[in-house]
Amino acid sequence: MVTWIVASAIVIALYILIYYNFLSGVPCRSDTSLKGRTAIVTGANSGLGKATALDFARRGARVIAACRSKQRAEAAILDIRKKSGNNQVIYMHLDLGSLKSVRVFAETFLKSEPHLHLLVNNAGTGAVGLTADGFNAAWGVNHLGHFLLTSLLLDRLKQCAPSRIVVVSSVAHCLGRVDLTDLTSPTAGFVSRLCSYGTSKLCNVLFARELANRLEGTNVTSYSVHPGFVFTDAFCDLGIVRKLLFLPIAFLFFRTPADGAQTIIHCAVQEGIEKFSGRYFADCAVRKVSPRARDDAVARKVWEVSERLAGLHRD
Repeated sequence: MVTWIVASAIVIALYILIYYNFLSGVPCRSDTSLKGRTAIVTGANSGLGKATALDFARRGARVIAACRSKQRAEAAILDIRKKSGNNQVIYMHLDLGSLKSVRVFAETFLKSEPHLHLLVNNAGTGAVGLTADGFNAAWGVNHLGHFLLTSLLLDRLKQCAPSRIVVVSSVAHCLGRVDLTDLTSPTAGFVSRLCSYGTSKLCNVLFARELANRLEGTNVTSYSVHPGFVFTDAFCDLGIVRKLLFLPIAFLFFRTPADGAQTIIHCAVQEGIEKFSGRYFADCAVRKVSPRARDDAVARKVWEVSERLAGLHRD
């Protein structure tokens, strides 16, 4: 019995040592205050979004939790207010799978909120099926919905500069391939689903890159982020068999949402990183991306196609 207790204690100690030294990532060390500043965080009701919103609230920001589920968002907001002591955390409905909902959100926000300094495009999905507008769900939510949202809010961000846009991507962008001729087919099968998710995350990186080029000289900067492998509610979409196989590994070796949010927070508040606008960050530092994610011609093409599909027209 004593042997088992000692062995268990050693295993737990080793796990803690490995997690906090190798798995948890690098914490954001900036103590920048956000008092007097307004931030939008999409998907702020859980996971990375909630952890990011909580940090912003603790720094004194007015935080708009842009979420699809009112019930889940309001529960999260009550928790964030309690933990931060900041009552300037409010819910606004946003369904990124509906371009109409994105437009309504932007219109409501612009009428009710005079300032915007931070936009965190965090919400995401790996779901199968199609959006309300008939696009592949992962691409439509992860990229196109955020593309339209950002475009509609750009003028306000410019008016409130210096301001920042943080796009939550993933190392999964390395699996992506941009095929702009087929954006309306639902995914079928685990591999196809993973590749579709990777493509949406590749478009996130390309979007942040092209956005930075278009915003040069405006004092608005953009960054794409890999938060690490994070244990979030996204794994609820897995089938029962995959859950049984995968969840124990994710629970033990993936980052907590608070740990995963550190690079998002870093890109939102760290002083002196403006020169890295358009770059890709992981563990609070600039990282290299796959060759596909460095192609400026493809980035421009993704922008042009997204602009057309989102119903935006250049003057």
